Amino acid sequence: MSETNVFATLSGAGRIWAIAAIHGEVERLGALHQRLAGEIRPGDQIVYLGDTLGYGQNVRETIDSLLVFRRWFLAQPGVEMEDVVYLRGAQEEMWQKLLQLQFAPNPAEVLKWMVEHGIGPTIAAYGGNLDEGMGAAREGILAMTRWTGQLRQNMRSFDGHTALMSVLKHAAFTADNSLLFVHAGIDPSRPLSAQMDAFWWGSAGFELLEAPYGEFKLVVRGSDRRRGGVRVGAFSATLDAGAGFGGPLTCACFDGAGQILQMLEA
Repeated sequence: MSETNVFATLSGAGRIWAIAAIHGEVERLGALHQRLAGEIRPGDQIVYLGDTLGYGQNVRETIDSLLVFRRWFLAQPGVEMEDVVYLRGAQEEMWQKLLQLQFAPNPAEVLKWMVEHGIGPTIAAYGGNLDEGMGAAREGILAMTRWTGQLRQNMRSFDGHTALMSVLKHAAFTADNSLLFVHAGIDPSRPLSAQMDAFWWGSAGFELLEAPYGEFKLVVRGSDRRRGGVRVGAFSATLDAGAGFGGPLTCACFDGAGQILQMLEA
């Protein structure tokens, strides 16, 4: 894919609202959107930092909430299409891989691993039965293709869901390269174009950032697999307060220089 398809460029002219991993917590997302609607203004931009899916039991409703709020925001005078950005999280990465599970060398093992890492509610949300999936994995490629094909078809029946999954970005950054927004982290030893799975699963190096990553003054992530809470350092910020695991859903507002102007929780 081209860099245009993989990365989103934010103008950085206004404020940037970054929303942490949601994990299917539609009630928290709805409450956050309600608060955000009273604060956001034309010129601002929104970045959803991935893991919209998974863990929580309201996956479809969460996607619907994202789409409704996007339509409301885009209807405001002066707001452009590129002012709303969605990143691919670990859950979205797994979902895309699951829809191609028939090509995996050991589909049953891969499916079991995915379920252990939170994909189960997303399978159920789109009409999938896990026992049938495991059975299809044992039967072979044709049965697995039918099972994943039905999931894909079911997802298409919900307006905008497939389209949203098709526009997810690996990362977003401001036009002046001051701020970098990612899902779970980066590997500081690699350039942005070679991060690969570090975007979705993180890297120990993110926690150890003691200098800017390239030209970026601050790297912001929305998911922390260690559940260490919200943390803001000199060169990195973690916004995951534990939504989906009993904690609140967090949103931080940044100015173009990377200063946090406001924090919202729901």
